[in-house]
Amino acid sequence: MTPPQDATPKPPKYPANLETSMILPKQRASPASSLASLPYRRSNPSLQKLFESTASISGSRPSSGTATPTAPPSTIPSSLFSPGSRYNGAGTPGSLPPGVSDEHRTLIQRAFAPHVAVLADTETEELIRAKGFEGGLLQLLRPFGESVPGKVTIRDSVGASKSYEDFGVRFVGVNEGLGLPPMPGRDSTSGQKEGGRASSSSIRPRRLGGDVPQVEELVDRHLQYSEFNSQDMVADYLNQGEPQPQESTTSPFYTLYLRRLLSGLPLVPHETFAHPVAGIIAISSRNANPIEELRRLYSRQHDGDLRFPQWVENDYLRYYVLVHDEETGDIAKSNQTFDSMKRHFGLHCHLLRLKSQQCIPSDDDSVRLPTCEWMSASEELAEIQKRETSDDITDPTPYLPDSDITAIRTFIRELVAQSIVPNMERAVSTWNEQILARRRGISGRFMSLSKRWTGFGGSRTSSSSSSTSNSNYDSLQGFYRPDAPEALMRKLADYCFMLRDYKLGLSTYDILRADFQTDKAWRHYAGAAEMAALSALLSPGPLTSKTRTDTVNTLIQDASYSYTDRQRSAAPYYALRTLALGLELLRLRGSSAADDAARWASRILETGLVGPIGAALFTQRIAACYVVRPGVGTLRVGSRRRKAAFWAVLAAETWWKMERALQADRCLELATSLYGSRGEDGELVGLPSQDMQAFVDALRQQIMGLRLANRGFVEGGDALGDGDGEDGVGDTGVDEKRLVVEDEALETLDTSPRQHRKSLIGVPAPAVDVGPLSPRVDRKTQDGEVKDDHFEGA
Repeated sequence: MTPPQDATPKPPKYPANLETSMILPKQRASPASSLASLPYRRSNPSLQKLFESTASISGSRPSSGTATPTAPPSTIPSSLFSPGSRYNGAGTPGSLPPGVSDEHRTLIQRAFAPHVAVLADTETEELIRAKGFEGGLLQLLRPFGESVPGKVTIRDSVGASKSYEDFGVRFVGVNEGLGLPPMPGRDSTSGQKEGGRASSSSIRPRRLGGDVPQVEELVDRHLQYSEFNSQDMVADYLNQGEPQPQESTTSPFYTLYLRRLLSGLPLVPHETFAHPVAGIIAISSRNANPIEELRRLYSRQHDGDLRFPQWVENDYLRYYVLVHDEETGDIAKSNQTFDSMKRHFGLHCHLLRLKSQQCIPSDDDSVRLPTCEWMSASEELAEIQKRETSDDITDPTPYLPDSDITAIRTFIRELVAQSIVPNMERAVSTWNEQILARRRGISGRFMSLSKRWTGFGGSRTSSSSSSTSNSNYDSLQGFYRPDAPEALMRKLADYCFMLRDYKLGLSTYDILRADFQTDKAWRHYAGAAEMAALSALLSPGPLTSKTRTDTVNTLIQDASYSYTDRQRSAAPYYALRTLALGLELLRLRGSSAADDAARWASRILETGLVGPIGAALFTQRIAACYVVRPGVGTLRVGSRRRKAAFWAVLAAETWWKMERALQADRCLELATSLYGSRGEDGELVGLPSQDMQAFVDALRQQIMGLRLANRGFVEGGDALGDGDGEDGVGDTGVDEKRLVVEDEALETLDTSPRQHRKSLIGVPAPAVDVGPLSPRVDRKTQDGEVKDDHFEGA
């Protein structure tokens, strides 16, 4: 859903003589009364749960929407020998510039997590659905896998161990990687009809991401909710000029944009992040033949109808789970079945004990199911639409007893810490010794040279056939076989990236780039260049300016060009991902890297990779990149404050054209503070140029008019959604076109400072952040006369 670009809000009209009267927009009813007809109602708690990630900042004026710190960089101690010179691009991820958070670096690390396929029998799915989970076992496990309880210790390629508290996995369904949506009325495992009852998977959208227009539509929904569900404007009006606490340096809408951009990574041949590293095969204790059922499910997933595409390796770790019903099952029989499972399938087994009865919120030990942080944009949009059209305003999220929560968390920790991570470490060690070590030696280099120069001296036909025979790349279908050395090396590099061993991953990606370029596998080449750049930026070591310019920027340039070149099978989603993640990691590297980060953000706007919402967010982000460069010394040599303010003004104008007054107002406030047009007491002072001041004043008035319209005030005093007749005449007996208040018993509004306008001419102040009410302030000449610039007649 794209907001109208040409819609121009109408600011409130002012009379010709501001010294005698003022036209106030008539408020026929409370502005909150007009919200009842909007799709985002305050009285719907189920919608509030979906929008709570961005709604918490709706009312705080300076903190949200600004993608940069509002605290001026002047607070940073600076001199020619100050610590500010440390952040010249050679900083490490642990030494961030002042006022910059590493929120996005953590988000990028968590986005590339191991994927685990989930497959369950019919009895298990029926047991989980009886507990209120329409999505079955996958819906039950999915939120708990996003953050593994406790610390997860991982060993890198040199044997050093490091613990992480934010490590997680992504549980996915086996049908999601097949490219086919679940069939209505069919079970997710057996394919048998359920007597006319459609499972939840038939109505749930696909959990795959990679759709930029859907991400834009989702963020637009959050922006609409923020515009019409912000805090009371009376408090916002009375707190004018008072500094608000700054908790985050980034707009939550931009963070949401990045998170949904990285959620639901598509299953593609040129990268293996979405390829499963393990698979869960679950059966119920109610099953009469558990061992045979496990073998049947394994056969269906390995070489049956549930097999992944041929470019996905199917010989991954299988983890077998026996779901025991605590209320109706026999624990002795379940223990015997579990022992038999371990004898047949090894130690990668678990006994999961759950209650079969549905839990309700009023139960003593009930716990609400956590919300999935990494759901795809299409999935969240479908959930929003479902709750909007539902007559039930209660939160439909199911509840679990505390014993089930403990059992699930124990199961996931055992799965990750004792099975998945050790198995990935062994695979990295094996591939490193058997494949990568050979490529690093002299023989491996001669092998790559022989592939590159094979075919000289023969005809063109023989050269083409010989080069094709020496390459493992299938140019017709566009992938490598799973057992090819290039495919195994790519999986090795991706495993290192997911295990956060960026040094080994970087060296592997560099070798792969040369191989892919020789084979003319351009999408594979772009993927290797993209991840090599991210690995270099995520490495804990220092990054010099020369390395950043010669290596990182070149890798980002090559990846974005190969992703956007139509002759090389264009993939705009991956181009956007490369540029967005690259600019965020460059911004964390300090002041000299800020210009490069802003340049890549500008590249996103130039190439048209995003829609209107993304264009506004990245315009706002360019200002954030320039703010982290405060300059050196007392003269702030090399500062980019004016550039940051310029892009903030452009962002404010973009948000205003899209009818997002709240975000436009915050961007304009940021630009005002960066230009230094606010004194120490918060009072507005003039900008250096009269044209600049006129443009900013006009933009502020337009934003104020838009905020009035969004609050229920329109031109002439009609309130939105509140009219007793077609002509807008109510039953108050008062002219509803305008309400003119004479100034006989009132003080002149024009001559009073802004901070003294908390009571408007004896009438309760309109619930709106009005900004500077009069453009005539600071327009007196040297003789004391008011200069008439014909503003009111314009």
